[in-house]
Amino acid sequence: MTKGTTVDSPKKAPKTFFVQNYGCQMNVYDGERMADQFAAQGMTSSSKDDADLIVLNTCHIREKAAEKVYSEIGRVGKKRKQANGAQPMIAVAGCVAQAEGAEISRRSPSVDIVVGPQAYHKLPEMIAGVAAGKRGLDLDLPGLDKFDVLPKKRKSGPTAFLTVQEGCDKFCTYCVVPYTRGAEISRSWSALIDEAKALVDGGAKEITLLGQNVNAWTGEDDSGNAVGLEDLIRALDRISGLARIRYVTSHPNDMTDGLIAAHGDVEKLMPYLHLPVQAGSDRILKAMNRSHSADSYRRIIDAVRKIRPDIAISGDFIVGFPGESDGDFEDTMRLVEYINYASAYSFKYSPRPGTPAATMADQVAPQIMDERLQRLQQLLGQQQYEFNRSVIGQSCDILLERKGKYEGQLIGKSPWLQSTHVDMPGLKIGDMVRVQINEAGYSSVTGDVLMQAAA
Repeated sequence: MTKGTTVDSPKKAPKTFFVQNYGCQMNVYDGERMADQFAAQGMTSSSKDDADLIVLNTCHIREKAAEKVYSEIGRVGKKRKQANGAQPMIAVAGCVAQAEGAEISRRSPSVDIVVGPQAYHKLPEMIAGVAAGKRGLDLDLPGLDKFDVLPKKRKSGPTAFLTVQEGCDKFCTYCVVPYTRGAEISRSWSALIDEAKALVDGGAKEITLLGQNVNAWTGEDDSGNAVGLEDLIRALDRISGLARIRYVTSHPNDMTDGLIAAHGDVEKLMPYLHLPVQAGSDRILKAMNRSHSADSYRRIIDAVRKIRPDIAISGDFIVGFPGESDGDFEDTMRLVEYINYASAYSFKYSPRPGTPAATMADQVAPQIMDERLQRLQQLLGQQQYEFNRSVIGQSCDILLERKGKYEGQLIGKSPWLQSTHVDMPGLKIGDMVRVQINEAGYSSVTGDVLMQAAA
C-alpha cells in the first residue's frame, strides 16, 4: 500500500541523515541498510541535532511502544525548532510504522514519511517525493524484494549482522510480529554467501545471523540441494578471515538435530544459544500458542549441552500472561532452576492491540506481575552471576569491539557473549586477543591479556 498526500510545504532534499534504532538486532541491521542507501545517494551521517533527515526506526515489542514514538517525534520537532528554526524531514520506519500506518501522520503532522520494515528500500524515492511536496506512506509486505534493491557491499566493523530470514508463521497469541513483519521468508543461499563475504572483506571477523525465527531459514545451495541453517553455518565456516559465527533468535520448534550437531563440530560457531521459552507451564504455553512444552524444551537444552557442555544458554520470559496462576509461575521458576541460564530477558506481559491475548479473560493484576517478575529476575540474575564466575581462570579469545569507560580500556565479547573488559597499551578495536578471565560481575567479566590471538 503506497500513498502520497500533500505536505504543508515541500522540504529541501536532505544532505545529512541520522537513524535512531529501537529494539532488536534486526532493527539495527535495517538501520545500517538504510544508512547504506543514504550514503549511496550522496548523503552523509550527522547527529540528531543537525541532520536534515531523521529516521526513527521503531520496534513494537516493548510496552507502550507507539506512545513512546509519538513522544520522540514531538521532542525531535520541538528541539530542532528551538535550536535553529529549521525543521528536519522526519521518517518513521519499522514495526510501529507498520502497525500504526496513516495514524502516525494524522497524529503527528510533522512526520513526512511512514514506511514499514519490508518497504524501506523505497526510502530514496519517498524522500524525493517529500521534496516535491508529497508525504510518503508505504506499508507493503512484498517479501524480500528490498534486498535486491539495497546497495550490495557495505563497510563493517569487527562484528556485523546479517539478516537471513524475516517474518513469522508461529502466531503466538501475545505477539505482533506476524502482522508487522509478515510471513516467514528466507533469503537465498547465494545472496547470503555473497553478503557474508562482502562483510568479511569490509572488516568483519564475527557475523551474527538474524531472523525473527532464524533457525526456520531454508533454501537451496548452489547445487540445488535443500539446506537448513546448519548448512549455511557450515558454508560460512569455510570463509577465510571469518573467525566467529552466531545466530539469533531461535524458536524451539525449529531446533533441528542438524543444527544441534553443528554446535559440536563447527569451531567458528560460538558456544552460545538464545532459545526463548517464555513460560514453564504447559497450560500457559498452550494459551500462548507456543508449539513446544516445558519438557520438550528441556530435552533440546539437554541435547545441546551433551554436544557442547560449555554452551551458554539464554532465554526470554513473559510473566503474568492472562490466566497465569501461582502454580503456573512456580512451573516457570522450576524450569529456570533446571536450565540454569547464563543470561535471559524477562518482562511483564503487556497487551498488544490486535493480538488474541489482548482480549483474553483473567488478566493478571499489575501488583502480582511485579512481585513475580522481581522473583524471576532475582533468580536469573543470580544464575548469570554464577555463570560469569564459572569462567574465572579460563583463557579464551576476545574480539575487541568498543572503547570502555576508562582511558585505555577496551571491551569485547567472550565466546559466551559476555562483555569482557581489558586494559593493555597498544590494543585497538578489531583485535582478537587471548585473555585470562580474572574477575566477574553480574553483567560483565574482566581479563588479563595473554597474547594477540591468531586472526
